[in-house]
Amino acid sequence: MTEGHDIEPVIGIDLGTTNSLVATCDAQGPRVLCPPGEDPLVPSIVHYKEDGDISIGAAASAAAADDPRRVVHSAKRLLGRRYDELEEHRDSVAYSMKPGPRDHPVIEIDGTMILPESVSARILQSLRERASECLGRPVSRAVITVPAYFDDAQRQATRQAGMKAGLDVLRIINEPTAAALAYGLSLKPREPMTVAVYDLGGGTFDISILKLTPQPEADGPLVKVLSTAGDTTLGGDDLDQLLVGFMAEKAGLDPDRSGWGAAMRQALRSTAEAAKIALGQVDQFQVSLEVPGHGPIECVIRRDDLESIGRPWIQATLTSCTRAMKDAGLEPDRIDAVLLVGGSTKMPAVRQAVADFFGQEPYSALDPDKVVALGAAVQGGMLDGTGPGMLLMDVIPLSLGIETIGGAVAKMLTRNSSIPARSTEMFSTSVDGQVNVAIHVLQGERELVADCRSLARFDLGGLPPMPAGIPQIEVEFLIDANGILQVNATERRSGRRSSVQVMPSYGLTAEEVQRMEDESFTHAREDMHAHRVIDLVANSRLELKWIGDALARVGDQLEPGYREELQQQMGELSRFVEAADRDQSTVDADEFDRCRRRMEENCVRLQEISIRQSLAGESGT
Repeated sequence: MTEGHDIEPVIGIDLGTTNSLVATCDAQGPRVLCPPGEDPLVPSIVHYKEDGDISIGAAASAAAADDPRRVVHSAKRLLGRRYDELEEHRDSVAYSMKPGPRDHPVIEIDGTMILPESVSARILQSLRERASECLGRPVSRAVITVPAYFDDAQRQATRQAGMKAGLDVLRIINEPTAAALAYGLSLKPREPMTVAVYDLGGGTFDISILKLTPQPEADGPLVKVLSTAGDTTLGGDDLDQLLVGFMAEKAGLDPDRSGWGAAMRQALRSTAEAAKIALGQVDQFQVSLEVPGHGPIECVIRRDDLESIGRPWIQATLTSCTRAMKDAGLEPDRIDAVLLVGGSTKMPAVRQAVADFFGQEPYSALDPDKVVALGAAVQGGMLDGTGPGMLLMDVIPLSLGIETIGGAVAKMLTRNSSIPARSTEMFSTSVDGQVNVAIHVLQGERELVADCRSLARFDLGGLPPMPAGIPQIEVEFLIDANGILQVNATERRSGRRSSVQVMPSYGLTAEEVQRMEDESFTHAREDMHAHRVIDLVANSRLELKWIGDALARVGDQLEPGYREELQQQMGELSRFVEAADRDQSTVDADEFDRCRRRMEENCVRLQEISIRQSLAGESGT
C-alpha cells in the first residue's frame, strides 16, 4: 500500500444547520480538524457585508446583532426545498427570502439574489481551507453527510454546494450511518447488533434503525439501514422559537410577531439559543436584554420552563421513533444500543425521554456535536485506504482511573481486566465547604496525571457545604461489552449524581498501548515513590487541620506536656509536607510515613477528649 502521506486524504464534513465540522481519519482513528486556539465547531452562518466582503462562522455570528438582514443562518433548511414550504422559517429569520427559479427559495440581500447552495458553499469552502491548514496540504476530496430523511432534491443541492466549494464529493452519506461508523469502529461487534441512532440537530431530526454485522477482515462493521423516520423541519431551531414565544409573552410583545423588526428577531433568537444551552448545565437562566424598538426584557427561564415548553417538541421525535420501530418490525427491547447524535441531545430532558422510550441508557461517549463528522472521516479513510486498524476490546488495554488531590491517579480498573467490568471506590473532599467536585477520568499505567491520557472531565455539583472529608462520594466505573465506559459519581448524603461516557479505545493503536506499558516499567520506581508521597501529603494535611482545630477547642483541657508533644509532632510532620511541596524526589517516604503514624497514634487521647466535649455540648442544648 502507498504510504498515507502520498495520498490526498478524503476529509469528512458534517454540514450542519447550526454548526459544521471537518474531520480526517488516519492510523490513530478519526479526529476533528481545528487550528490551535479555535473552536472545532464552525457556526453555519455567513455575513454578506455592505462593502461586498464576506465573513463565515464565528465572525459572522458576532455580526448578527448589528447587521441581522445581511447575516444568513440555517441555510441547510432551505436546500432543495420549495418556497411555499418555508413559511414558518421565513417568519423566524431576519433576512429576506423570495421565490426563485422553479419555486425554490432565494435569499435577497441589497437586491442581490443568493441561492441557499451558494451560502452552504461558502461554509464548505471555509471548512476545506481549515482542513488544508491543519493537514499542511491542499485537500479537495470529501465525504459530506446529510440527514437520512433528505430527499433526492436536498441531496443533490448538498452535492452542488460541495462542487461550488471546489470539492470532489466522493460520497453523500446519511448522518446516522456516519454516527454508526464512528461508534462501530471501536465497537467492532463480535456478532450482529441492532442500533438505534437518535439524531436531533439544529434543524432536522432523524431516527434510524441500523444493523451492524461484523467483518473480521475489515476495520469496521457492515452497516445496513433497517428503517428510518424523522422530520426535516424539526430541530433545535424550533425549540429556540418556542423559547422566543415564551420570552415574548413575559415581555408583552405582539405574539404574532408581525410587528417585530429584524434586530428584535435576531436579539430574541440569540438569547433563546443561549438560554437553551445554559439550561443543560444550570437550573435557571437570567434574561437581561435590550430589545431594539421595544426596550428592556428582564425575566428568568427555569429548566422546568424549558422542559415544559419542549415537551411536545420531544414527543414529536418519539412519534417518529415509534414509526421507525414499526417499519423495522422491532420492539424497543430488541435494540442493543442507542446512539445520541446532534447538539440538541445534550438537553437532559431529551436524554431522559430517549432512555425511557428504549428502556436503556443511550450512548453519548462520543461528543454528539462531533460524532457525525468523525464518522464521515471514517468513511473517507475507507475510501482512500488510510483508515485505522483499531483495538479489539476483549480486555481493557490500559488501566482506567481518576485524578486525586496532588495530581496522583487512583486506578479503578486495571489493564487486561476482561470486559464487561465494574469497580466502585469511595472518595471525599479536601476543602471545607466544597460544593463542587471536578472528576477527571484518566487512562494509562503511570502513577501521575501528567503521564496519563486524559479521557474526560465532568463536575459533581450542588453538594451541601460540609467539612473536608465528610462528603461520601461514590465513584463507579462501568465498562460494557461494547467497550463503552460509563463513570458515575454520587454523593451519598445529598443524593446528587453526575456521569459521563467515554470510549477508552478511541484513538489508540496497539503500538501506543505497548509504548505506554513500557514507560510504566521504566519509570515504576520513581512513579510509585511520587504517588506515595502525594498520598502522604494529602492525608497529613487533613490530619494537621483536624488536630489544629481540636487543639483550639480543647487544648486547655490537656496536660501541658502532652499538648507540647502534639505541637512538636505537628511541626515535624509539617516540615515533611513543606519538603514534599518543594521536591518530592528528596523526601524519604518511609520516614514521612513513620512520622505521620506516630502523630496519629498519639492523637487518641485528644480525640477522646474532643468527642466527650462534643457530646457534652449536644446534651447541654
